[in-house]
Amino acid sequence: MNENTVDIYLFGKKYTVPGDLTIMRAMEYAGYQLVRGCGCRNGFCGACATIYRIKGDRELHACLACQTKVENDMYVATLPFFPLIKQVYDIEKVKPTEQIMMQLYPEIYACVGCNACTKSCTQGLNVMQYIAYAQRGEFDKCAEESFDCVMCGVCSSRCPAGISHPQVAMLARRLNGKYLAPKSEHLENRVREIENGTFDELMEALMGKPASELQELYNNRDIEK
Repeated sequence: MNENTVDIYLFGKKYTVPGDLTIMRAMEYAGYQLVRGCGCRNGFCGACATIYRIKGDRELHACLACQTKVENDMYVATLPFFPLIKQVYDIEKVKPTEQIMMQLYPEIYACVGCNACTKSCTQGLNVMQYIAYAQRGEFDKCAEESFDCVMCGVCSSRCPAGISHPQVAMLARRLNGKYLAPKSEHLENRVREIENGTFDELMEALMGKPASELQELYNNRDIEK
C-alpha cells in the first residue's frame, strides 16, 4: 500500500483503493456495480445508508456512502432499505393538533429517551429533540429541527420503541407548511405565473445552457432580503 491508497474491507473482503474516494466510489473502484442504494450520489436522497467501523475500534458508525471518505482499515457494510411506518392521511383534512400525532404515530409517546436515534443520524440531527417537539404538538419547531432529514431511516433502525422518526418529521413539516408557516404572497403569485406559462421561453433557453453557465447565473442571482 502506498501513501495515496488505503486498505478497506467491503463485506469482509480486503481491497486497496485510492484514499480520496468516497465509500460509494471506492466500491465501484473495487468492481462492485451499484444498481441500488446509490440514488442521487450527493447526500440528498438517503438511499446509501452504510455502517462501518475502524480496525481496533469497537464503535459502529452510521453514514451516507456518497458523502463519507474511506479510511485505512475501514470495515464497511451497506444497509438495506429500512421499512418505515408510513401512515396515509389527507393533508387537507388533518389539523395541526397534538391529537393527530397520537392518532397516526402513537409510538412516539413510547420514546424511552435513549438518544440512539440522535447518535446514529447520518446528518447529525437532534432526532430525539424533534420527536419531543412532535409529542408536544410543536410542529413548527419539529419542522425546523428536522429540516435536513434525508429519510435514510438509520435512526429508526436503532429505535427500541419502533418510531418512524423521518415520517413523523415529514408530517410535522407538512402541517407546518400547510397551516402554521406565514403565507408568502409573492411566491403564490410566482407559482401562478409559472402555471400560466409566463416563463416557458426562459426555461427553454436555460435548458440549453451548459452547467457552468447555469452555476454562474445561480451564484450571481438576486436574493430577496
